[in-house]
Amino acid sequence: MKYLIMCEGPNELEIIRMLLENNKLIFTENDLLNLVPYHARQIGKSAAVKTALSLYQGEVKILRIGDKLGEKLTIPKQYKWQIKEVEKYCTKPELEMLLIISDNKEAAFEKVKTSMSPKIFSKENISYHRIRYNNSTAFYREYYEDRIDLLVDAIKRYKQLKRKHKKDEWYLADLLK
Repeated sequence: MKYLIMCEGPNELEIIRMLLENNKLIFTENDLLNLVPYHARQIGKSAAVKTALSLYQGEVKILRIGDKLGEKLTIPKQYKWQIKEVEKYCTKPELEMLLIISDNKEAAFEKVKTSMSPKIFSKENISYHRIRYNNSTAFYREYYEDRIDLLVDAIKRYKQLKRKHKKDEWYLADLLK
């Protein structure tokens, strides 16, 4: 069985790529469908995902990663035999919480969280090498690339802080070794 990783956004995809590159996940690139994670919300809207599923003739487990996973995953008829399971890994409220945790700004964010989203807070309060957070994959890569353990620690800390999601959702921490 192969894993099909479907990331909601490009930043989630970048985080997963870095974790894969550094062998921090419970699976490797060899365990992935077509050896890569995908930026896709729905199978039917992603030519790359459809092609990968069509070329692979075995069973697949889908791992959906994102902060807004309320949208039901529609599995096209031709792939229903192939897809054995779908799991959701949630980054609610937003992926920027990892930056806030990594930068030790949780207490400052707690004071303003009713009036400011994690994304806005990060844009106003987080910078690295004199570059202010700008919601880009390049920023995530720059921030965590040489400090992968900081990312892993933030993912674990996030799970401790959040404690629970909906019963059908998991944490990114659950994918770590």
